[in-house]
Amino acid sequence: AGRVAEQLDALGLAARVTAVDVDRGAGPGPEAAARRARYAALRGPGPSGAAPGLVLLGHTLDDQAETVLLGLARGSGIRSLAGMPARSGTAPVLVRPLLGLRRADTAAACADWGLEPWHDPQNDDAAYARVRVRREIMPLLEARLGPGIARALARTASLAAADADLLDGLAAGAAPGLVGDGGLDAGALAAQPPALRGRIVRSWLVGVGVVEPSAAHTGAVLALVEDWHGQRGVDLPGGVRVVRAGGTLRAARPRH
Repeated sequence: AGRVAEQLDALGLAARVTAVDVDRGAGPGPEAAARRARYAALRGPGPSGAAPGLVLLGHTLDDQAETVLLGLARGSGIRSLAGMPARSGTAPVLVRPLLGLRRADTAAACADWGLEPWHDPQNDDAAYARVRVRREIMPLLEARLGPGIARALARTASLAAADADLLDGLAAGAAPGLVGDGGLDAGALAAQPPALRGRIVRSWLVGVGVVEPSAAHTGAVLALVEDWHGQRGVDLPGGVRVVRAGGTLRAARPRH
């Protein structure tokens, strides 16, 4: 990070290194917790004290391909297959201008410009699934299926994103009519198309305090609707418990 700061200073740009605390107690795992902390730091105030309006991220086409492959392996659904969006968020807007370029191209550009990029030491730790995908699985796929596999996976992300955006929009439009008196109407939810039910439940769970609910969490709550036989409630991260009472899904939050 220090080398990058020196290089930016030489270009008349300012660099800032921020230490963050990673809360591993919430969410699906340490990688997700680190990602939340990282994006929180990027959204925070800069050296001037003002929050940025635009943040440029360095993800490449290879990062996108790895994200799609991980989503496929985890069975996380079409939103995971959509990968990382080229543009998202507000205040600040997150933009990934290098998403169409291979990692080797960005490395070559840095070499041509005399820049020495900083390499995250986590990228050398095979304990993380993404590192194993990057160093073992992707090279194997390219060797067996051809060098176009990364671009094919990235293209899959673009196609999946269009479908996921449409379904998310339909779910968002239907959700307000299903929520009332602090709960989610189980009967009305069951009448929705299957492709929308999980999205509605996931959005509702986020609203009641569940951090990044997984597909397993969403599926367990959906079982209270689609396979209801008087079972007990579902315990979720953050101490949230969802129960079905009187035909309504209700969430009990922990008291502080």
